[in-house]
Amino acid sequence: MDDKENPYDMDSSSFDADRYLERLLKDCSLRQIMDTEAAVVKDTQTLHSDMQTLVYENYNKFISATDTIRKMKDDFKQMESDVNLLMNKMQSITTFSEQITGTLQGTRSQLCRLSEKHSLLKRLQFLSTLPAKLKALIEEQNYAQAVQDYLHAQKVFAQYGKQPSFDGIKLDCDAIMEELKQRLRQDFQKAGNTAQSLTEIGELLLQLDEQTSDLASEMLRCAGKRLHEQIVMLQDQTERDMLEFVDMGIDGFLNDLALVVTSYFDMFVAKHYEHERDDFQEHALHELNIFLNQQIDKYLTLVQDRVESDIGFGDTQVMLRALDRLHRRLQAMRNICRGLQVQRNTLDIIIAAAHQLCDAHSKSLKDHFADSLSAVRLSLVSAKNDVQLNDLISNLYVAMVEKIKGVLQDLLIFLRTDWSFNIKAEHKGALCVEGIREQLLIGFLRHISKVMCGFADASSSSPPNLLLVLSKTCLELEQQGVHILLALVDDLYEIDSENSATLTHETEICAEMRETAQSLLDAYVRLQGTNISQMLRKSVETRDWLNCLEPRSVRAVMKRVVEELGSIETVVASLYESTSAAGFRTTASSDSSRKTYFSNFNASKPQYRSNWSNYTPSQLESSYVSNIHRLFSERVDIFTSVEFSKASIVMGIIKIGLKTLLECVRLRTFSKFGLQQIQVDAHYLQMNLWRFVSDENLVNFLLDEILGSAVHRCLESVLMEPNAVEIICERG
Repeated sequence: MDDKENPYDMDSSSFDADRYLERLLKDCSLRQIMDTEAAVVKDTQTLHSDMQTLVYENYNKFISATDTIRKMKDDFKQMESDVNLLMNKMQSITTFSEQITGTLQGTRSQLCRLSEKHSLLKRLQFLSTLPAKLKALIEEQNYAQAVQDYLHAQKVFAQYGKQPSFDGIKLDCDAIMEELKQRLRQDFQKAGNTAQSLTEIGELLLQLDEQTSDLASEMLRCAGKRLHEQIVMLQDQTERDMLEFVDMGIDGFLNDLALVVTSYFDMFVAKHYEHERDDFQEHALHELNIFLNQQIDKYLTLVQDRVESDIGFGDTQVMLRALDRLHRRLQAMRNICRGLQVQRNTLDIIIAAAHQLCDAHSKSLKDHFADSLSAVRLSLVSAKNDVQLNDLISNLYVAMVEKIKGVLQDLLIFLRTDWSFNIKAEHKGALCVEGIREQLLIGFLRHISKVMCGFADASSSSPPNLLLVLSKTCLELEQQGVHILLALVDDLYEIDSENSATLTHETEICAEMRETAQSLLDAYVRLQGTNISQMLRKSVETRDWLNCLEPRSVRAVMKRVVEELGSIETVVASLYESTSAAGFRTTASSDSSRKTYFSNFNASKPQYRSNWSNYTPSQLESSYVSNIHRLFSERVDIFTSVEFSKASIVMGIIKIGLKTLLECVRLRTFSKFGLQQIQVDAHYLQMNLWRFVSDENLVNFLLDEILGSAVHRCLESVLMEPNAVEIICERG
């Protein structure tokens, strides 16, 4: 059933109260009926209240509308009477006007004729006095008014030119204006003219029918002279700072150039001249474009020269403020110069300045690095053993890293967001930003590596501790510095080096640094090994081994070698910790391992005597005992790269010293006591070198080789009792 026809819906027009009540009594309980009654009563009261409110509100509106209508009715009555009065007065005015017009009709025609005659007489008077007036205006240098009066007279001459009485006046005026044209041409060609005066004179000459094409060429030529004078003047402003220099150029040169360009454009390009060829405007625009680019190129070349002279000496921020101001002015000129193409802009100068500043900072970094190295070297030479190598390394490392960070922060000024230019938007600028990373940072890190690697040459005569300091510094850069600096430059300059195929990766530089550190450390080992070798070689070569006395003590050189190795170990230990527990040994190993180098000689005393003392020298030389021993021994590489640990470094030095001692022994001939002295020295070294190394067997093997070579080179191969050797070594 439709809601509108529902007899049980109180809101419906077909609501039936009896049927609704009957249904309510039938379907609902007493409680529901009472609730329904309460709801109906409440809704009725609400509706009654709403209706009263509506009546009150509309009642006020009705009263207000009634008052308004009553007032309008009164106003219209007054207005109607006023309009009727006005109409009567207008009729009276019309009647009087018609009467006056009829009365003055004859006089009006006469007044018109007199007015025309008066106007003609004024024109004739103007023409008659024109030559004198033109001369007076020219003498007053009021050329614009003279040209304006002459052009005005031309219209009169065109109207009355056939009258003989006007020919003389016209000829006089033409002669005067021809002289004016000559004077204007001379003024136009003066070198001291400003752009404003050139424009004004050019406008006057055009009004006097000067040849347009000739005037256009002459205007550019004269403007070029004036602008060249300003370029020369700017070249002499060397005492001014960059900001003042650019402001002078903007206020003088660029403003004049803009005025010349806009005036030329308005006079020769924007206007059409009937007497010129059809392509005159196109040709004029082409000539103006060439002129504009030539002048801007001259000025920007001057600015670039000034920037190049200020880079590294002046304030970079002041320089960039000046270039930013210049960039804004040239952008404004581009907007003014419609249809013109300005080829060169300030971005090229700014990018070139960034490159030059990078080069200056690169040189500064290299000089600072050289000074730091000199300071380190001086500290090592002057302080000798009192200097702390860790402090030198820390100072050198921190000085380099902080200097590089400062340079990167300085160059960041080129990317400030408040500049009107954005060098990263240009391809050259993007390459420049990447160049800060590659040429400046990477280039300097490679310079560090190259310079430090040069100290590793045998001909460099570098102090040993300097090599150690530089090696450790390179290692610090490889482990921390390279990552810190490359991450910093990538973050500051928003460079995505990870996904770039052209940028140098961090691992490549780290590898170079580690290689340099390795070369320096190997050079340190070779140099210290050579120093030990020199002592051992001289001690062997300067002694008469055939006439030796029976050994009673260890030779002093062996004690000095052990002392020198102790000093080296102390220095190295301050920088490198041993990589294994053996590096911290405080006690010797067991005899079975510690005395391996005697295995061919004295595994037991009876065996030692039966093996060596029973042989004659010729038999010992042909013996296969030592050769078989070498055959089953591992080859010892002497000049191999060492590890970055205390034990490996000291072991490398010891190997070089013992190898030198071995070769020197092989070149000498020994008596019995000479052989026994070598035996005592070798045992002393074995007793003291164990604490410096992690692989004691290697030391024992080399000492075994030394004693074996001495036995082969001995004329009477009789070794000393081991107990006696022990006593001498412990006592000595």
